[in-house]
Amino acid sequence: MSQFFCTSLWFAGNAVIDDLAVQFNVEFNILGYLLSFVQFGFIAGTLTFALLTLADRFSPSRIFMICAFLGSICNLLLLIPNITIFNLLTARFGTGFFLAGIYPVGMKIASDYYKGGLGRALGYLVGALVLGTAFPHFINEFSWSSDYKAVIISTSILAFVGGLSMWLLVADGPYRRPVSKLQLGVITQIFGIANFRKAAFGYFGHMWELYAFWGFVPVILKTYADIHRIELQISFWSFIVIAIGTVSCILGGLISLRTGSRKVAYNSLLISGVFCVTSPLLFLLPPQWFIIALCIWGMVVISDSPQFSTMVAATSPPELRGTALTITNSIGFAITIISIQLLSFLLEKIDPTLLYLFLSIGPIIGLYALRK
Repeated sequence: MSQFFCTSLWFAGNAVIDDLAVQFNVEFNILGYLLSFVQFGFIAGTLTFALLTLADRFSPSRIFMICAFLGSICNLLLLIPNITIFNLLTARFGTGFFLAGIYPVGMKIASDYYKGGLGRALGYLVGALVLGTAFPHFINEFSWSSDYKAVIISTSILAFVGGLSMWLLVADGPYRRPVSKLQLGVITQIFGIANFRKAAFGYFGHMWELYAFWGFVPVILKTYADIHRIELQISFWSFIVIAIGTVSCILGGLISLRTGSRKVAYNSLLISGVFCVTSPLLFLLPPQWFIIALCIWGMVVISDSPQFSTMVAATSPPELRGTALTITNSIGFAITIISIQLLSFLLEKIDPTLLYLFLSIGPIIGLYALRK
C-alpha cells in the first residue's frame, strides 16, 4: 500500500499535461521533457543512494518515509501560481530524485523479509508500483473537481500517508545485513559478477521499452482516435492499459514459484517485443480489438520487471542487495530518457503509427542477454 500511494507521484504531471501545457508558450514537446526530468531526477537520486550505499547502511523504512515526505512537497510545487517552465521541470526533477528512495528502497525492504519466494513478493510490490503509476490518470478521469490541481493535491497526500505508514508499520526485515561503512568501489564489485551482469542487461532492455510505452499510452490512444475519427476516454483507457500490469505482475510472481524468474522474464520480454514489431498493425484493428491488444501489451510490458529485480537481488551479495537494486534502477532509468526523447523527437518527423517500432530495440538486446 505504501508503494502504491507513493509511486502515484510518478505520472502526476503526465496525467495533467494538457492543463500544464496551456500555461506555457513553448515550441518543444513538453510531454517528453516532463517525463524525462522525472527520470533525470530518479537517476541522480539512485546514483547518490548507490554511491553512498544509503539503503544498506541506514534503516530503509526511515529512508522511504523521508523521501516520501520530500517527494510530496516537490509534487505540490507544481501548484505555484504563474510557475515558470524552469521551476516546473525542477519540481519534476525533485520528485524523481526522491522517488529513488521509494521504488528501489521498497524492493530492498521486501528482499529483507524474504529468503525464498522473492519473485512472488516483488510481483506484488511492482504491481503496486504499476497501480500507483496509473492512478493519476484515474483521479484525472473521476476527480470530484475538473481542476487539474485535484490530481496534484491527491497524489501528494497519498505519498505523505504512504511514507508515514511505512515508517510506523514496517520494521526492518529479519534478513537485513547492514553495512557499517561507506564502500565506494561497490559498483565495480557488483558488475564483476557474471550472472548479475546478465540479469542487469536483460533489465536494461526491458526498461528501454517500458517507460516510453507508459508515457506514450495517451499518444497511442489519441493517434488511434484521430485515424478512426472516434471519441475515446483518453485518461480512463490510459489508466486501464497501465494499471492492468498490476495483474500480470502478480500472476508472473506466482508463476515464478514453479518455473523460476528467468523463464517469466524471458517470455514476457519476447511477447512484448512482438507487440513492438507489429505495433503499426494495431492501428488497423477495430476499436474493441485495439483496446484488448493494448491491454495485453500493457500486461506483458511490465510482468518481467519484478522477475528481473528478483534475479538482480539473487545474484548480488546479500549485504549489498539494496545498492545492487538501486544502481540497476539508475542505469535502467537513464536508458528510459533516451527512448522517451527518441519517441518525442520522432513524433513530428514520421508517421505516428510507426513510432513504436523503435521500442523493439530494448527487447532484442534483453533477450540476447538472457539467452544463456
